Amino acid sequence: MIPTLLRRHFGFTDLRPGQEAVMTRLLAGQSAVAIFPTGSGKSLCYQLPAIALPHLTLVISPLLALMHDQLAFLTHKGIPAATLDSSQSAEQSHHVMQQAREGQLKVLMVSVERLKNERFRRFIQQIPLSLLVVDEAHCISEWGHNFRPDYLKLPHYRHALAIPQVVLLTATATPAVIRDMQNKFDIPSNGVIVTGFYRANLDLAVVPLQPAAREQWLTKTLMQDPTAPTIVYVTLQQTAESCAQMLTRQGLKAQAYHARLSAPLRSQIQQDFMVGRVDCIVATIAFGMGIDKADIRRVIHYDLPKSIENYSQEIGRAGRDGQAARCVVLAHQAQLPVLENFVYGDTPDLSAITHLLILIKQSGTEWEFTLSQLASDTNIRPLPLKTLLVYLEIAGIISPAYSYYADYRFKFVLKKGEILSHFHPTRQTFLTELFACAPQARSWCTMDFDALWQRYQGERQRAVAALDYLQQQGWIELESKQMTEVYRVVTPEWDGPQQAAALHGLFLQKEQSELARLATMLDFFTSPHCLSHRLAHYFADTAAPARCGHCSVCRGQVATLPSLPPLTLPNNETLRTWCDPFVAKTGCQDARGLARFLCGISTPMTHRVSAKSLAGFGQLTTQPFATVLQAVTRVYQ
Repeated sequence: MIPTLLRRHFGFTDLRPGQEAVMTRLLAGQSAVAIFPTGSGKSLCYQLPAIALPHLTLVISPLLALMHDQLAFLTHKGIPAATLDSSQSAEQSHHVMQQAREGQLKVLMVSVERLKNERFRRFIQQIPLSLLVVDEAHCISEWGHNFRPDYLKLPHYRHALAIPQVVLLTATATPAVIRDMQNKFDIPSNGVIVTGFYRANLDLAVVPLQPAAREQWLTKTLMQDPTAPTIVYVTLQQTAESCAQMLTRQGLKAQAYHARLSAPLRSQIQQDFMVGRVDCIVATIAFGMGIDKADIRRVIHYDLPKSIENYSQEIGRAGRDGQAARCVVLAHQAQLPVLENFVYGDTPDLSAITHLLILIKQSGTEWEFTLSQLASDTNIRPLPLKTLLVYLEIAGIISPAYSYYADYRFKFVLKKGEILSHFHPTRQTFLTELFACAPQARSWCTMDFDALWQRYQGERQRAVAALDYLQQQGWIELESKQMTEVYRVVTPEWDGPQQAAALHGLFLQKEQSELARLATMLDFFTSPHCLSHRLAHYFADTAAPARCGHCSVCRGQVATLPSLPPLTLPNNETLRTWCDPFVAKTGCQDARGLARFLCGISTPMTHRVSAKSLAGFGQLTTQPFATVLQAVTRVYQ
């Protein structure tokens, strides 16, 4: 069956290593984990079985660009596939849902956040599903390099939606992360297919350079072959802009790419790179996922990557055509405080966790919130806040009940009377009451669920179902926003200080794990052993040669990173001068909070009080956070 489907639908005659093993399991009704390097054809592992399986395949994908790239590929091959995503109009979403209801789709791609949408869950529960595909599945492991708390709920969603089998896809899973994924989805060891990470066509090099020397090195290197497709990875958005401008002044066709650019502009830049109108992309890690450009000849890390896992993903975009490609890291330690600051910024203060527990206790038996407001109220960034909620679930304090959109609005496509004429009198009465509780401003009507209940005892759930039905019929255009989370408080009484300390300890442990990940990366780049071999071994590939012959170590160029210049901290009086205005604005005298302020680490609190306008913000960005923390502790103890 597999060779026939492969030729008929994809035009291929051969499979890459590991693909057939994964497909065979899926077509036999079993689940699988596919650990393949970037660019090794993970997507085909589900795309081919999706054609043969009887029902819809639901794909969880972490990035809009990734979904659109895969959708374009499937559409080109004549395979009925679609996405539901935030870029679509109401009409487009309605059309996709109708296709799924009528069995016209084989593949539907959504983000993991879509599953928190009550309207989507109500819809997808009506659709028979054959397979759940989890792309970038390492995100489910809190000890992985890119943990996303919402991924932890995927095993629950799988059971709730009665999906018989699952395939987990990733390029960057260490042995510990693989075990974690297996356990969460009950996949046996013989269901894990790992292919080799070693790639003979990639030349890996570490070039020790002082930061000031990087521009000259980069310009000289790119000018040697100015049209060779190249990705230059940087850490900060402003670095992407300044570096791209510098290369453009040298006559190179370069563009910056980062998350602050508008979605249409990012899409245009990506397309220009794909077709050769742009030769060099200077990008943050926002660029690259799902990029399937086969002839990328150079991947250069202008700044240190965030981890070995990130490094592996990013260099994996080079040389997918099998031809030689260069992967160079311009290594220095000066950027290490910036990478460490990302870690320290995600560790909530003990006082913030304590405040969160008080809010839960005060809520009674049911706790309702929007994530953005809760982040602001507690001064905890959204990602660690989501992680904290998961920890509270594990501790048995709260349990997720449901999510809903707080705000619904609609506008009429048909006139009210024409809509009402389609229903018998009882339903006409309910819809009349519903419309009466949706005041109209110009063309849009905003739903007031409280008024519907108080005036007519109309239930919210029935009203939402009715609005969904009217949208499905094309009689109204419906929009929803402001996701509200509802949790049940399972344990109403607990020792607040003890629980807060325990949770804070988990975050401190995770912080140390992330800092150790950075230390492991530096050790890798300065290793006297073959880089290709060590990289493969890190990802459980024991078959790579001990000496590859095409890395800087094998050429006798073991990297010794330039030492940092001696850093001196300002005196206590200067520290107080910088910190006191922030203390006056916020009341914060927590040493970690003040250290974050001085190191330029943004939090909800710094946004709320416009801390960036204060003279002290970011004054010690280049200093190690731990050193700044010690100094602030002495001043404000």
